[in-house]
This record gives sequence, structure tokens and C-alpha cells, in this order.
Amino acid sequence: MTRSKLISFEFFPPQTSEGAEKLAVARKQLALLKPEFFSVTFGAGGSTRDRTLETIREICAEGHIAAPHISCIGSTRENIAALLQTYKEMGVRRIVALRGDLPSGMAAAGEFQYANELVAFIREQTGAHFHIEVAAYPEVHPQAPSPRDDLANFKRKMDAGANSAITQYFYNADAYFRFVEECQRIGITAPIVPGIMPIYNYAQLARFSSVCGAEIPRWLRERLQEFGDDLPSLRAFGMDVVTELCDRLLQCGAPGLHFYTLNHAGAISTIYQRLGM
Repeated sequence: MTRSKLISFEFFPPQTSEGAEKLAVARKQLALLKPEFFSVTFGAGGSTRDRTLETIREICAEGHIAAPHISCIGSTRENIAALLQTYKEMGVRRIVALRGDLPSGMAAAGEFQYANELVAFIREQTGAHFHIEVAAYPEVHPQAPSPRDDLANFKRKMDAGANSAITQYFYNADAYFRFVEECQRIGITAPIVPGIMPIYNYAQLARFSSVCGAEIPRWLRERLQEFGDDLPSLRAFGMDVVTELCDRLLQCGAPGLHFYTLNHAGAISTIYQRLGM
């Protein structure tokens, strides 16, 4: 793997002091791999706003490039504008702009309904200050009426001013390559970086995948289920699967990799070594 490939890592803001210590250790280990940036998620309706902000502040203080997620569901123009100003003052130059999920019990989406509206607002407020990442779905967004509608929605985000995209995780490389070809066919030439989810636990992965619409191929699902409670063997097998996926993606032209770390570092460091970093 060459350093021309964009490598990045995603964290979620910890809820406890123990979680914060664990994340600090993972961040220190992953920083040795010299990623392009660290991103930090933003809970439904901005529910982790303060913890996201604090985690971004820590990343910046450590001298790394930070990319906070901002979701627009449940937000107002006023509070998004204030958050953007705070990030500008902190020296942040990269944003991951998402629609986000409506929190349980919240009836209205807020002043923004779609991510393209958020991207346009960020450009209106800050010009070219931020490099804006958006989400892409090689296996189709679970709420999209059709693949064609999903692709049109993605193009609206890019046309609104996004610079690049990070995909939902997947285990079928062909789905990613087909999606990139379809994007190029309609004039989208910005980098589309594949999202990578290491395999730690089958039940957890199945739960995540049912929510976000990521497909676990039948052959992979059945192999993972065979391991039962044997987590070491499951993780060793999962490491092989994900390493092979990453290698194929990079060999066939993906612009880089974005790892969903779940605030762990060990598996990703091993994948790096296997890829020849």
C-alpha cells in the first residue's frame, strides 16, 4: 500500500472515563499508522454533541487532523452555524456531513431533512473552509425507494458542494466497484472511499447490519455462525476476510480505506501489517 492512499479512522465519543481512557490508548496506537484524519460520530439528533466536541478537541490538541460528524436531523440552522463557527475557531478543516437518525420520541426532523441541505448550508456559511465528506451506500440506503433514487440522492449531495464520500461498510467488493462505475456514469468523479468494518463479534455485526442495511453475504454469515462462542477463532477468520477485502479494494483502484474502529486498534494494526504498510 502506498501513502498516496487516503487512510482514516472513525471513533465514537466515549460515555465514561473508562471509555475515554480506552479511546486515548487506541488513538495513540492508530496515530502511529499516520492516518489522513480521525473522524468522530455524532449521535442521533445531536445527542452526543458535547462529547463529540470534546473528543475532537482532544484529537486536535494531540496534533492530529480531526473530522467531526455533523448530522442535520433534529438540528436548527442556528445551532449548526454555531457549531461550525466553534470548529473553525478550533482549526478544524474537515467535516463529515450526514442526515442522521431521528431520535426515539422526536416527532419532527428539524429545519433540515436531507444531507444535501446540510452540505449546501455549510457551504453558504463557511465557503470553501471545510473539506466536506458525505455518506455513500454501495448496497443502497435501507430507506431508499430504489437504487436509482439512492444514486440521485447521492448526486444531490455532491452537487451541493461535497468534496468526497465515505461508504457504508460492506463485504462484497463488487458492490463497491459497481457503485463507483454508476457514479462515474452520471458525472460523479470525486473520491469515494470504502468504509471497512473489522469483524469482532457476529451478534454485534448482525445487529449493526440490520440497522444500516449493510449485507453480510450468506457464505460469510454461515461461517461466522459456525464459530459460536469461540471469539478468538471468529476474529482470526474475520481478520483474513477483511484483509483480503482491503487488498482487493486497493489493488483495484479504491482511493483509500476508512476504518470503523469501534474504538479498538489491535485488529486494524494487524490488517495494516498484512497489507504491507
